[in-house]
Amino acid sequence: MALATARHILVDSEEKCNELKQQILDGADFAEVAKANSQCPSGQNGGDLGQFGPGMMVPEFDKVVFSADVGSVEGPVKTQFGYHLVEVTSRS
Repeated sequence: MALATARHILVDSEEKCNELKQQILDGADFAEVAKANSQCPSGQNGGDLGQFGPGMMVPEFDKVVFSADVGSVEGPVKTQFGYHLVEVTSRS
């Protein structure tokens, strides 16, 4: 079974998500942006979600985590929780 580690930032609007993505692409630290903006409790850990396998996250999230290039920042990804920026930190 494939396993991945990822971190994410959860916000309530697509606009905010795009704004934060641009900050990260411009050189802002993902973990710092997560701590300052994420509405998920994982934000306090820089958005780190730890290691998980397929099916452990909502489908929209899963799809990105198990297809995106490791290290790329993907999003906005819309789920029932809001809008996510996702960075896959490793995958095996």
